[in-house]
Amino acid sequence: MTTDTMTLTTSIADLPGAEPNTVAAMGRLELRCVADLLLHMPTRYRRSRPWQAIDRVAAAADGDTTDEMEVHGEIVSIERGFGRAAKIEVVIEDDSGEIDLVFFNQPWVQRKLHPGMKVQATGRPRVYKSRVQIANPQWRRIEDDAPLIAPTNEDTEAELIPVYPASEELPSDRIALVIRANLDRATALLDDHLPEDYRRSHGLPTLGTAYSHLHRPQLEEHIDSARRRLILDELLMLQLGVMMKRFHRRTHLHAVPLPLTTEVAERIAARIPFSPTEAQQRVMAEIGLDLSESIPMNRLLQGDVGSGKTIVALAAMLQAVAHGKQAAMIAPTELLAEQHERTLSRFLQNAPLRMGLLTGSLAAAARRELVEAISEGDIDIVVGTHAVLTEDVIFRDLAVAVTDEQHRFGVRQRASLRDKAADVTRSPHQLVMTATPIPRTLSLTIFGDLDVSIIDEMPPGRVPVHTIAIDRSAVTGVYEDIAIRVRQGERAFVVVPVIDESEAGLTDLHTHRSMLASGPLSSCRLEAMHGRLNQDERDDIMERFRRGDIDVLVATTVIEVGVDIPEATVMVIEDADRFGLAQLHQLRGRVGRGQRGGRCVLVAEPATDEGRQRITAMVETGDGFEIAERDLAIRGPGELFGARQSGAPPFRIAALPRDMELLALARRDAEDWIERDPLLTQPEHALLRKRLLKAHGKWLGLGDVG
Repeated sequence: MTTDTMTLTTSIADLPGAEPNTVAAMGRLELRCVADLLLHMPTRYRRSRPWQAIDRVAAAADGDTTDEMEVHGEIVSIERGFGRAAKIEVVIEDDSGEIDLVFFNQPWVQRKLHPGMKVQATGRPRVYKSRVQIANPQWRRIEDDAPLIAPTNEDTEAELIPVYPASEELPSDRIALVIRANLDRATALLDDHLPEDYRRSHGLPTLGTAYSHLHRPQLEEHIDSARRRLILDELLMLQLGVMMKRFHRRTHLHAVPLPLTTEVAERIAARIPFSPTEAQQRVMAEIGLDLSESIPMNRLLQGDVGSGKTIVALAAMLQAVAHGKQAAMIAPTELLAEQHERTLSRFLQNAPLRMGLLTGSLAAAARRELVEAISEGDIDIVVGTHAVLTEDVIFRDLAVAVTDEQHRFGVRQRASLRDKAADVTRSPHQLVMTATPIPRTLSLTIFGDLDVSIIDEMPPGRVPVHTIAIDRSAVTGVYEDIAIRVRQGERAFVVVPVIDESEAGLTDLHTHRSMLASGPLSSCRLEAMHGRLNQDERDDIMERFRRGDIDVLVATTVIEVGVDIPEATVMVIEDADRFGLAQLHQLRGRVGRGQRGGRCVLVAEPATDEGRQRITAMVETGDGFEIAERDLAIRGPGELFGARQSGAPPFRIAALPRDMELLALARRDAEDWIERDPLLTQPEHALLRKRLLKAHGKWLGLGDVG
């Protein structure tokens, strides 16, 4: 194949020397064409050391170093570790000592290794339970006649070798060979979408040079330069899309102004039976001003569990009703929607307005009646789930839309609310809120088209929940304590990760409830609750728990949000290391909502660093915003918000909060860029616009921008 016949979409199978087995294995790694090869980023680099002394095992004795080490040794023993995580423990030794190699979720390793085999292992050592170990090392077999310590020649310069995401059947070295053989021809095909003057002003290499340096670096500075270019590129593209969307909303869409007059403010205040906190008052003032304008509000309301977001949302909806308009409040689950409907009904007793609850479980006849009443304008406030977003639900005059638990809805769901407006250029004012605080870094990315308000103050009398972590050996005492508390009028939640028993060995609901009922909680009234129960059954159980007919509720995460039981003071979370950090914080927020405070017990024996970090964070802080920052640092943004839930593509190379400085630069540049060329229609921006729409057009809804 010549350079002229190669394209970025050329199949790997058509490349010179591509063996069928390699092509098939690459396909299973989603590497199918030339472009995929370029985008397959190295996870790290190692230096070739053919004549350099190998690290002695004894040199790793201090452990927990930031430096990567390469050790050669002979396998002394190999065995499968105990616990729920698939773990293979290998001990190797050289003439200076022993070190453990620990492989998580790689059971095939046990078939490849055996005592007496010589191996080279590369990774970062750490001390765990007084033993030095390398977790998930890179490894290869050493021929039996090879010395464990190679001769030294310090004059030989080490080569930087990229290490790629690989598989058992396709190691990194084979991937590197294919990429290197086709790199020059592939990078020659790349047209740069960033103008030359922009690259020059920021000291950026061309796109082709960046990929060349990433896959075949001569110097470490090449790697840094290439990564900076590609990271900034990725962040800039996202920010351009966000700014383009924001510009369109502010210049092409309009909303009905809802002035916050003195009379309206007094009518709203009369519906709030307590004095709002200063933070609530500040946020309500920000929202009130937004609603008074003809530019559609698009505001994100952040507040920790129990900070009082519902009252703020009610004030916004009442501002619409006061002007004869409709409002809607949408929650991700029926349980949460029903909780909101009960709360709002309590505040709106005897108010001259009509409210309706629209969920998926509503009977067909009742649904038709409610949908008709909404379209006729006979319902002032609609509370519901995704059912509100269906095409047959048409509002007469929707002016304010509130979306709760924002991270469970995507941008397209928010856009569908705009479609409920009276004409294509009109949009309801939108307030989206979350009890899972979003780190500033993410609020600038996935939610970059929203203004942000924060309730950073808890209502008077709220006592922080005391959180402890224990291993399974201490759990009996925890349940005995719950039995004592129940006799004193308190109630408790016990949360388990799964409903049914499985080979994974996780604590399941049915077995655990039976054990508790016949053991430490035999004196208590127990009930089980999970997502397979129908809505009526869940409602009945929750109402009995609320009344006090149930003492201990054994449940899955179906109770994560929307449960407000002041008498519930204890939360036990079994296998807590198997839950996400934000989810753990949400669950913890279900207790301590009364005057007695709350206690959260995390039962966990984490087998991974990430699991240990999550448990540590929960014990060390109850601040939801601190939890969010730690969660971002542990997991990155791809899983946290946005990427999966909103439909946004995950970052390939950028990582937050590590790249916060480049994110800020990208945001400033994007604002300037869109101010100069709002729709990127200038000829020199044609390629940039094309790639932007391909990357972010669908999930950001840029198709209607122009």
